[in-house]
Amino acid sequence: MQASRLLRAAVWAVLAVFQSACGSLVAPSLDLDSLPALVLDSGKLLPAADVATAPGTDSLLLVTPQMHDFVARFSPREMNPRARLLGLHEAVRGAGALGVGYNPAADGDAARVFASGDANCLSFAHLFVALAREAGLDARYQWLDVRPQWTRIGERLTMRVHVNVMVRMPHGEQFMVDIDPLQARDIAASRLLADREAAALHDNNLAMAALAQGDLPRAWMRAVNALRQSPDLPLLWVNLGAIYRQSGQLEAVEWALLQALQRDSGERSAMNNLALLYDQTGRSRERDVWLARIQHYRERNPYYLAWRGDMAGESGDWGQALLQYRKALDLQPGDSALLAATGIIHFKLQQYAAAERLLQQAIEGASLSSERREYAAQLERVRRGRRAGGVQAAGEAGSTRI
Repeated sequence: MQASRLLRAAVWAVLAVFQSACGSLVAPSLDLDSLPALVLDSGKLLPAADVATAPGTDSLLLVTPQMHDFVARFSPREMNPRARLLGLHEAVRGAGALGVGYNPAADGDAARVFASGDANCLSFAHLFVALAREAGLDARYQWLDVRPQWTRIGERLTMRVHVNVMVRMPHGEQFMVDIDPLQARDIAASRLLADREAAALHDNNLAMAALAQGDLPRAWMRAVNALRQSPDLPLLWVNLGAIYRQSGQLEAVEWALLQALQRDSGERSAMNNLALLYDQTGRSRERDVWLARIQHYRERNPYYLAWRGDMAGESGDWGQALLQYRKALDLQPGDSALLAATGIIHFKLQQYAAAERLLQQAIEGASLSSERREYAAQLERVRRGRRAGGVQAAGEAGSTRI
């Protein structure tokens, strides 16, 4: 795999976006009366305080009698925890039992996924958390912070997110359970999610689905309920801004985006949308302030620098690619994927010793066995190419999914 593609991942459905707490301010509590009311085409106002409260996490994780029997059959309590987990996973994913399949549009609670057999990453997490807890396992939602991507056109930011399940064994062993695993190199960080946060993401998904269908009242109801459950999640405010934009309430759009930034001062989607809003409304001075701030954050983002290196590599400018990746490594020196990509660039430049050294560091720094196998395969190809006096073999390394 070429250096210009080491950090590129397949496109997959966006469920929600959450920024890490780094650089965040303390999240204010939610006052529903402070939310501008939604204005419909008819002129009718929908105050947030009048929105009925939607069912919470308890309903998402409700175990039906059929689900109880399923767990008793495939993950009985008399088995040890590890065997219970493996048996449950095989039964859920295996074609011979439940056979749940991936469908990016399949939002739903645990019972619905169990009955339908279709799930996206979040609804699959509802199902597996519910079943695993029924089996007496310590199962929790997990947020995977996926490295951001930039498109070629206008250098727009593409946010990709993912939720899976972390199951902890009594003696410290941990397992990630996932319906659509990411490449290890695409995971920048992870954290456990509280049940209320998972419920908020569920409502957020339904809000965005309703918005796509033009159903503003339903989108509003779900967005408000998402914020009720977890007002500290920045993208809930960004998506609230999208609803206000659809209703033509531009002042409310600005307010919602600033709320997102109050909770995370580095929330990239909010900054980009604010710059766009100010550009569209002729507020050029404020637009320029936010564009400068966006560029400042980009220059401090190792994955943006890696993206610029990717673009240089694709045009054959390996010297510029190396410069950008070196800047990225200065910001994130222990990142195994950046180390491996930089090593391959050195190989392209026929700098063999540096290529082998960096790939070896990538192997030593990799946290997962799949990463170590991938980088070891790349290192072997580099050595083989060095012996052959060429560089063609370096681009053939395969990738291993988690």
